[in-house]
Amino acid sequence: MFSFINIFRIVALLEGVSYILLLFIATPIKYIADNPEYVKLLGMPHGLLFMLYIILAFMLRKDMKWTNNEFGLILLAAIIPFGTFYVDKKFLKPQKNG
Repeated sequence: MFSFINIFRIVALLEGVSYILLLFIATPIKYIADNPEYVKLLGMPHGLLFMLYIILAFMLRKDMKWTNNEFGLILLAAIIPFGTFYVDKKFLKPQKNG
């Protein structure tokens, strides 16, 4: 069964991957090979995933009991390469007891 936290984890993963592809593959191809097609292809999905990530973070903030600093870091992670992967590991992944 899907919960908002699981949906947020999936969106965070997809947003992170799309951002990395956009920054490190599509953008260099655009400027080095003069081919903007990959940026056009990845830009819209990444933008939608980014907005969904932010919306879900706001929706989960109260239930997850994130402090202002934690919440700020979670939002900031959306614009830092590999940031959403850190958020998943630090704030979203179920912690093992023991």
